[in-house]
Amino acid sequence: MAHGNTIKLLAGNSHPALAQEVAERLGLSLTPTVVRKFSNGEVNVKITESVRDADVFVIQSGCADVNDNLMELLIIISACKTASARRITAVIPCYPYARQDKKDQSRAPITAKLVANMLVVAGCDHVITMDLHAGQIQGFFDIPVDNLFSEPIMLSYIKTHIEGWKNAIVVSPDAGGAKRTTALADKLGIDFALIHRKRRSRAPDAPEQMELLVGDVKGKVAILVDDMIDTGKTVMLATRSLKENGAAAIHVLVSHGLFAEANFGALAALPIERLVVLKSKMVILDISSTIAESIRRTHNGESISLLFAE
Repeated sequence: MAHGNTIKLLAGNSHPALAQEVAERLGLSLTPTVVRKFSNGEVNVKITESVRDADVFVIQSGCADVNDNLMELLIIISACKTASARRITAVIPCYPYARQDKKDQSRAPITAKLVANMLVVAGCDHVITMDLHAGQIQGFFDIPVDNLFSEPIMLSYIKTHIEGWKNAIVVSPDAGGAKRTTALADKLGIDFALIHRKRRSRAPDAPEQMELLVGDVKGKVAILVDDMIDTGKTVMLATRSLKENGAAAIHVLVSHGLFAEANFGALAALPIERLVVLKSKMVILDISSTIAESIRRTHNGESISLLFAE
């Protein structure tokens, strides 16, 4: 590293394999950190090496047991702060509560903003995350936030693994992903399509359906792109709509594979060629190199945006 100060990598229990891969790519060892629970469920953290005046990076994702993972992250950050770390960066591949980013109904909480406040109060100086569900979450912080993009990884995968991609069409399953979809389509030089999701009535439990609003998928390879998959319902509805509209083949690319309540049997039965997710939790694309390079650039004061320059 270019600077004289020490860099320290710490990790909680959310994804130790990813943290280890990032450390190996940087040529570093993870700082030994013991994160365990007391019998009443409280999280206890013990950092076994000094982090005084160190540039600390805490790698912890918001997947799986999101509340436990969030509390672990906050307590590790707080422990580093009270141990006189020079700077603390939270590396959060999957930002917790990202879907609660706006007040979309009466008395609804904006929990993504609450999480931002908690990170800052704990002592976080900088956040690195990936493919935020909504870009405006960056505005919830008064500290620097770097939102990494999986687009280069997906572009590489499409060009090397999807046969006939030049005759493909990139599809967004909702309006919220339109910007992500059009950017990917522009880089590939192909068309894009947009699917609209709606309920058949106003009842909360009314059945949902999807209809193609923009684009023609007939006879084309459809590349369905979304930021996360949880129950898998969106993928199922979108796949049905694409088949009904004549797609020749369907590939699904997702940034964050949560699969909290997914019906794997139903997903396996879908008429898709392949379901691809990033390795922040079936083909898995490795994001450790992107995270490692963003950490190296942050530590050395280099631009992160150059990672995604054309």
